[in-house]
Amino acid sequence: MDMSVWACPVGLREYKLGSVKFESELDVEKGLEMRKWALWLQMGPPFDLLVQQWSHRQCVGDLFQKLASQLGVYRAFVDNYKVAVETAEKCCQANSQFAEISEVSFKGTYIILSKQSLISLPPSLLYKPVDRVTRSTLVLHDLLKHTPSSHPDHPLLQDALRISQNFLSSINEEITPRRQSMTVKKGENRQLLRDQFMVELVEGARKLRHVFLFTDLLLCAKLKKQTGGKGQQYDCKWYIPLADVTFQTIDESESSPVPQIPEEEIDAMKVKISQIKNEIQREKVDKGKVLDRLRKKLCEQESLLLLISPCMAFRVSNRNGKGYTFLISSDYEREEWREIIREQQKKCFKSFSLTSLELQMLTNSCVKLQTVHNVPLTINKEDDESTGLYGFLNVIVHSATGLKQSLNLYCTLEVDSFGYFVNKAKTRVYRDTTEPNWNEEFEIELEGSQTLRLLCYSKVKQCRDDGENMDRIMAKGQIQLDPPSLQGKDWQRTVISMNGIEVKLSMRFTSREFSLKRMPSRKQSGVFGVKIGAVTKREHSKVPLIVRQCVEEIERRGMEEVGIYRVSGVATDIQALKAAFDANNKDVSVMMSEMDVNAIAGTLKLYFRELPEPLFTDELYANFTEGVALSDSVAKESCMLNLLLSLPEPNLLTFLFLLDHLKRVAENESVNKMSFHNLATVFGPTLLRPSEKDSKIPANPTQPISMSDSWSLEVMSQVQVLLYFLQLEAIPTPDSKRQSMLFSTEV
Repeated sequence: MDMSVWACPVGLREYKLGSVKFESELDVEKGLEMRKWALWLQMGPPFDLLVQQWSHRQCVGDLFQKLASQLGVYRAFVDNYKVAVETAEKCCQANSQFAEISEVSFKGTYIILSKQSLISLPPSLLYKPVDRVTRSTLVLHDLLKHTPSSHPDHPLLQDALRISQNFLSSINEEITPRRQSMTVKKGENRQLLRDQFMVELVEGARKLRHVFLFTDLLLCAKLKKQTGGKGQQYDCKWYIPLADVTFQTIDESESSPVPQIPEEEIDAMKVKISQIKNEIQREKVDKGKVLDRLRKKLCEQESLLLLISPCMAFRVSNRNGKGYTFLISSDYEREEWREIIREQQKKCFKSFSLTSLELQMLTNSCVKLQTVHNVPLTINKEDDESTGLYGFLNVIVHSATGLKQSLNLYCTLEVDSFGYFVNKAKTRVYRDTTEPNWNEEFEIELEGSQTLRLLCYSKVKQCRDDGENMDRIMAKGQIQLDPPSLQGKDWQRTVISMNGIEVKLSMRFTSREFSLKRMPSRKQSGVFGVKIGAVTKREHSKVPLIVRQCVEEIERRGMEEVGIYRVSGVATDIQALKAAFDANNKDVSVMMSEMDVNAIAGTLKLYFRELPEPLFTDELYANFTEGVALSDSVAKESCMLNLLLSLPEPNLLTFLFLLDHLKRVAENESVNKMSFHNLATVFGPTLLRPSEKDSKIPANPTQPISMSDSWSLEVMSQVQVLLYFLQLEAIPTPDSKRQSMLFSTEV
């Protein structure tokens, strides 16, 4: 395709332009007129006088439009330009005759191949086709400037100019600053509002996509693999004009259920990530030369974790009902996308379709328009950035103001971990009020967390038949967990403002190494903080009364509670139960029956966490973590069972009682969403805790409220130990202990 047609439009009877032939008399006439105008432009006569002589019979706008529509074939030329220049340089260096001809023919022409080299080459020849597009675009600009808006050519020339300008913008992306918009029809700008890496569900498979939300359309793209030294490129998978976007509900969608990734697989991925981070830290200290390789490996693992972890469906469809499903990690994120799309739809954009060239140019422009360049995980953090908080965050949700009508309102709290968000707590529903006062305290475990999110829901009276939550999000907001402000032991008060609603919070952080630091038991009474052997001896029982009563109440009414043991209970209720058990209050059973079941679950977890020595004992801790890492399954089972049976009898019987209970909880996983792995994640770090001499945490850490990745590995080991016993079908015991176990719940 010869671009000289742009600089001096053709007027021959049968001139071939790509696949377009001008064979009719009308096309010949248009070509002649275009050549005449181009010559007039070069000679410099008044252009407006020429325009006045136009007639409808001499319209040429559609021909310009055809020419513009053929520009896409130059993409391969542009992509190959750098290689072509390098090839020309090699030819000059290898062949003196070629170099001599180049010097004579293109004397004074230079090109910069790198910051160090400035060589004489024939780049003007290589760049000539693209240069023709530039010159023809200027011709179009002047032609349109002197074309009355009422003339039939005006919209056609305008469209041709838009296509040409966007093409030039797309091929110059590598040398121009990142653009915020691109020109669309009628001179409007297509602004990029938001872009994000997301997981798309395609025929049951998870695919990592980069989603771009523009002012008039939603575009889903795939990042191409970089080959041959080429820069970043995208491949468009689909797009929907915003005027056609609708949100599908579960009932409307015919897609299959979201495939769930086993928690064990996700946990194994986290272990790998923590191990790689440790290697990176060691290489930094030793000034190793393999940092780039490790960082690349970390990026791959974190991208894979992002791919497998989300499980909440976000479904959109086009005007024909074709649906697309994204998987995201939280209701907060899903609502953000819905809000920004709905707000943009109010601007009444009409439906439209893009030509293949327009779609190609838009997709190419995404390279410069993007604001998110990597998956949002720790690989993107600078060395001096915080790795997040590890420990326990106590949050009091006080009250909300700014509601314009009485609602049944409740709040949920989410925190991030390993790049995605998890729901951690939920307040009770405060009914029929504009000023709810919850004053509920929650203890939230943090695992490298940096952000706390809060969502306010209006409770509806009816739910879908399939159990899907129909509660409406009234407001949402988030705050950054700033380590310096959380250093002190005092409560930090804050207000989250969102959509005219203000929610008051108080927060207090306790680092994990401080919260799990065990002190010698000095208590002679009560049950919390007292050795388990002392409690069972005093109670004349095999299993502490507090464990049995909490388990019985949870099995009575909490087995189908979503997130049981994972969702935090109200801290004030937990403290009240703790005081009642310590005082041997005979009304403790009545108190439990009136409390939220999550508070009872929280009380049981607190009891095990405050034991002066963990259930698996200091002496055997290292043996358990080493045993679970054995690769031989037979050796692992023998080692783990022998270690378990080596525990003191009160510890063993209490653990077996708890283990049976947790297995019964997991039997209801389809309802309560608590798998073996989820339960192991909750209880593992509580039942197994290292002593100070075995801990991998420095005795005097330089950053007391953020933890090294070695601690993450330690926590993972604790989870794996409990998970191993949960997955065992039965635990054989010697005859000497079988009789004790049969009566393990006797008082």
